[in-house]
Amino acid sequence: MTFCLKTTIIEPEKNEEINSAIILLHGYGGDGKDISMLSLNWKRYLPNTIFLCPDGHEVCPINPSGYQWFDLTKEDPKYIIKESLKAEKKLNEFLKEVKNKYNLKNDKICLSGFSQGCMMSINLGLTADKEYNCVVGFSGKIIDQDDLKSRKKVSTNTLLIHGDADQVVSPNYMLEAKDFLIRNNVEIETHLIKNCDHHIPIEASSLALNYILKRIK
Repeated sequence: MTFCLKTTIIEPEKNEEINSAIILLHGYGGDGKDISMLSLNWKRYLPNTIFLCPDGHEVCPINPSGYQWFDLTKEDPKYIIKESLKAEKKLNEFLKEVKNKYNLKNDKICLSGFSQGCMMSINLGLTADKEYNCVVGFSGKIIDQDDLKSRKKVSTNTLLIHGDADQVVSPNYMLEAKDFLIRNNVEIETHLIKNCDHHIPIEASSLALNYILKRIK
């Protein structure tokens, strides 16, 4: 089966049975291969988990060798919402394909992402018909709180991790997201990493893995 998005796939070793999946969404200008590096450490502790790392549905104009989930060349909030909804539609199609291919339900799927991929993961996790296992987001934010509140259907458990020295996506956005999620009855855990800019350090990767291990049995 070919997915609707070009995807880097890391399957369990030794033909282990697949009973869960982690979807890893890259940041602006990145690709699935970039974000798949997270699986190198995680897969040792999750032998029955498949990792799926799709490329964004659009080439990124700022970095033509990479991809984007939505365009950031315009700052108009309405335009950004419209473009992110296109990505959401494509990702929901992708997730449906994943669930059918591997016979998995939402509660066996973790949605994770970095930066723009984190933003998409939050939206996907809260607007689905059924809760996902969890959302694990690095260095992201909520794209638009009013839009998300109006479309929220479920309360998928969420972990957000951010660097305190992030110059690309301010760590204040993590605090704003935490406040929003608490007010909207979502179980939320946050970690601020000291002396960390816009990337995923080993500490953040380990925190995320421990969080996932508690939820994916």
